[in-house]
Amino acid sequence: MSIFFNGLSLSSIILLASLGLAITFGLMRVINMAHGEFMMIGAYVTYMVQGFLQQYVSSDLGYFVSIIAAFLVTFLLGSLLEKLVVSRLYGREIDSLLATWGVSLILQQAARSIFGTQGVLVTTPKLLSGSIHIGSFSLSLTRLFIIALVALCLFLVWALMYRSNFGRQMRAVMQNRSMAQCMGINSRKIDNVTFAFGSGLAGIAGCAIALLGSVDSTVGQNYIVNTFMAVVLGGVGKLAGTVIGSSVIGFSSIGFETITSSSIAKAIVLLIIIVFLQKKPQGLFTVRSRALD
Repeated sequence: MSIFFNGLSLSSIILLASLGLAITFGLMRVINMAHGEFMMIGAYVTYMVQGFLQQYVSSDLGYFVSIIAAFLVTFLLGSLLEKLVVSRLYGREIDSLLATWGVSLILQQAARSIFGTQGVLVTTPKLLSGSIHIGSFSLSLTRLFIIALVALCLFLVWALMYRSNFGRQMRAVMQNRSMAQCMGINSRKIDNVTFAFGSGLAGIAGCAIALLGSVDSTVGQNYIVNTFMAVVLGGVGKLAGTVIGSSVIGFSSIGFETITSSSIAKAIVLLIIIVFLQKKPQGLFTVRSRALD
C-alpha cells in the first residue's frame, strides 16, 4: 500500500510537470528547455502571492489564489517567449533547443538576483496539513491534493484538446499547417496560444512542487529530465501516452528505490527507457492516422 501510494504520488507529480511539455514538445515539436524555469516561476509566484495576500486574508486562501495567478503569469510569459523567440525557429529543433536553453539560464540568473540563492518556503495550507490514516498506512493530505489537482488538469487538457473548437484547430495546425491555413485557421494565433497554454500548465506544476520543499532557482531542473522521458516514452503527440509514461517512470522509480538507492534507481530507470526506445523509438503509442488523438 505504501509503495503504491508513493508511486502514485511521484507519477502524479511527473505527469503534472509533463502535461505542458506534452503540448509544447509533443504536439508543437518545440524542444523547450525553459520548461523547468516556467515551473520555477510558478513556484515563486505562489510564494509572492501567498505572502502578499496573507496580510489581508488567510494563507490558505492565498495559496489557492496563487494557482490561478501562476497560470496567468506563466501563460503571458509563454506567449511573449513564443512571439519573440520560438516563432522564428519553427522547424529548426536544434536552434530552438539552444535558444530556449539560453532563456532558461537567463531566468535562473534573474531568480537568483531577485530572491537570492537560498530557497524560500511556501506555507502549506492548514486544510492540507496532516494525513489520513487507513489502518497502519498514512496518506499525506498534501500528496492527495496534488493527485486531485493533476486529475483536474488532465481532464481540462483532454476537454480542451478533444472536445473544443480550439483543440480541433490546434491539432489541425500541428498535423498539416498549410491545409489548416487554407481552411481559414489563423495558425500564428494557434501557435502562440498553444505554447502559452503549455507554459501555463508548467506554472501550475510549480505551485504543486512548492508544497513539497523549498523553492530556488533550480527547482524546475529537478523534474525536466523525467518530464521529457515521460513524453517521449509515451509517444510524442499522445496525451494518453504521457499518462502511461509518467506512471511507468513513477512506479518503477519507487520500486527500484526499495531495493537500492535513489540515484541508482534513477539510473536504472533511465537505462531501461533508453533500451526500450532503441527497440521502439516511436514510444508506447504511435500516431497511426492523420489525427493526433
